Amino acid sequence: MCCAHIGPITQRSRRPVRSSYGETLMTTVLVVDDESGVRDLLSDALRFAGYDTEVASHGREALELWRVKRIDLCVVDINMPTMDGFEFLETLRKSDLTTPVLLLSARDSSDDIARGLRFGADDYVRKPFSVEELLLRVGAILRRTRGIESEVLTYSCGPLTMDTDRHEVTYQGDIVELSATEFRLLEMLMSRLGRLVTREQLLRDIWGMDFETETTVVDTYISYLRRKVHHDNFTPITTVRGVGFKMVEPARGL
Repeated sequence: MCCAHIGPITQRSRRPVRSSYGETLMTTVLVVDDESGVRDLLSDALRFAGYDTEVASHGREALELWRVKRIDLCVVDINMPTMDGFEFLETLRKSDLTTPVLLLSARDSSDDIARGLRFGADDYVRKPFSVEELLLRVGAILRRTRGIESEVLTYSCGPLTMDTDRHEVTYQGDIVELSATEFRLLEMLMSRLGRLVTREQLLRDIWGMDFETETTVVDTYISYLRRKVHHDNFTPITTVRGVGFKMVEPARGL
């Protein structure tokens, strides 16, 4: 298999493709891993599923590709030489808050996963993983970040406002910076204001998980979302212990 090469930029013709794992119309996935076997495996699987692919062996090479290519999603290993996945993600998010990133990790530490999500990752998969699971995660991320255009909707909860057409969230008029996954999570809660949203619903609709799992990704994202939208006495995201979450309007006067 070929390695990524930075050189003269040429425009390739691409035809629309639909995959059984999700919408993949003219979609390019950047695979970043220092193990050539993993890069080849993922690149082959993604192309077979209908995606265009680019590959890089470390974060610095990936950033160069991102600057000159149109990348729709990045699949990035955490442990790499030269520039690891955390450094790549942190650098990327300084100038790009929208390109989704799926982290690959051989580490079991929840602190490492939390660090990646805090830096702006949209999801993570622990090694070893099945190709089927990874393709499902990729499809789910793309569905929620590049979904079919819907009607213009605006939601509000106290001083918090969401404009889905402009993909913008404000608190008392100030912009709240959210990743694509955080935006979708908040949208699910705000669109069901006052109603329970179960963990199972969130895992299915946001992370594309239709199977039993012990993942803590929902609780982790809820935690980081609260840090961004909760202020003083305004704490609208409540936990229904053992079941899920609910967005609650603040009492009058708050």
